[in-house]
Amino acid sequence: MCNNFNKKFIDEAAKALQNEDNFITENHEHFMDEAVKRAIKGMQNNEGGPFGCIIVKDGKIIGKGNNKVTSTNDPTAHAEVTAIRDACKNLKSFQLDGCILYTSCEPCPMCLGAIYWARPEKVFFGSNKTDAANIGFDDAFIYNELPLDYNKRSIPFEQINRNNALKAFQLWQEKEDKTAY
Repeated sequence: MCNNFNKKFIDEAAKALQNEDNFITENHEHFMDEAVKRAIKGMQNNEGGPFGCIIVKDGKIIGKGNNKVTSTNDPTAHAEVTAIRDACKNLKSFQLDGCILYTSCEPCPMCLGAIYWARPEKVFFGSNKTDAANIGFDDAFIYNELPLDYNKRSIPFEQINRNNALKAFQLWQEKEDKTAY
């Protein structure tokens, strides 16, 4: 009898975990659908390209964004960046601790950097960078530029006045009331 009870308990627990996993999967799909809806709505409103993003914490959407590059004349107004800004404002924090980011497309290099600085727990993306390149949003040139010497990049970079610039870093190191991040 004890074995039957244990087997029944284990079977019920396994079934509950499976249902929980299905619920979580369904939530992920629901949140991705929300990101895609933002992409479509923004595009239809002529705000920018076909990209959307939402940020979720504790099962609630706390940040929303869609591409607004052309409507704001801001080349940094990508969906992920606008969603991160919205979420951080709502959380009153510059970090996305415990958050999950859902974006309709694999992030570009700029957005990838912003995501790493914001430090969400996980990122889910829909379409990938090849899909984006196929419709004219190709990031490959940026990835190709990164390993090049500064003077060989398509936009030349030149370091000047380093000693003066380092003064700000020295003051930062000495600042006692700084907020580290």
